[in-house]
Amino acid sequence: MKQFIYSVTFLLLCTSAAQAQQFIDKASVEFEVKTSLKKSMSNDRWGEMLKDNLPEFKTAFFNYSFADNKSLYKFDHWDEKSKLPEWMRNSDEENNWYMDFTAGKLYKQKSIAGSKFNIEDSIPEIKWRITNESRQILGFNCRKAVGKIFDSVYVFAFYTDEILIPGGPVSISGLPGMILGLTIPRMYASYIATKVVVNGINVADIKPSTAKKPYTFATYKSFIDEKAKDWYDWGDDKEENNRQKSLELWNIFL
Repeated sequence: MKQFIYSVTFLLLCTSAAQAQQFIDKASVEFEVKTSLKKSMSNDRWGEMLKDNLPEFKTAFFNYSFADNKSLYKFDHWDEKSKLPEWMRNSDEENNWYMDFTAGKLYKQKSIAGSKFNIEDSIPEIKWRITNESRQILGFNCRKAVGKIFDSVYVFAFYTDEILIPGGPVSISGLPGMILGLTIPRMYASYIATKVVVNGINVADIKPSTAKKPYTFATYKSFIDEKAKDWYDWGDDKEENNRQKSLELWNIFL
């Protein structure tokens, strides 16, 4: 009899726990995005002069909204303490990333030197290695995963399977749940979720920026590679020039 009571009690506890755990398939996630200006900017004389008049970090807030297995990631607002010149703000404010995970499609708009480029292609695949490390972000249990982009740039993500969409900031995706924390050390950038809102999501706003003649990843890369031939081709510090060119290109293709 005692064994029967224990069994029933255990089943009731398991049922209650399962009912308490909610899996989110529609929400809006706010991300704080921080990039170290001191580390990412050039070490030449001009760069050092700029650093003296800029905050240590460029801090912006982006919004990731999703529903029906589709998502839109775009700029929301700047941190009030980020006093940045206009040329440092424009591209962030214009960029956006739309993903249709059912169709496997990415629609991306990137602003480069005042010009907008629209790219439509398949969602890029990232090879992930899921680790045993975990942490909590906004009360969600998250597991750590390590991926690699651009052949040599490692990304470190914390994702939760309690939020069902396999997306994350910018074009980083492909894990079994939503990425709530992301760092890209070689780009001196971090992304951390600061708020999750599950009510009042306007599904009609989750749509891509479109263009009459969008680029594919291949045609976009060919165009940028041609334009970038002479970038940072001055001075004697070739290593620093290559670092700056790589950072510029990674930001363009991310």
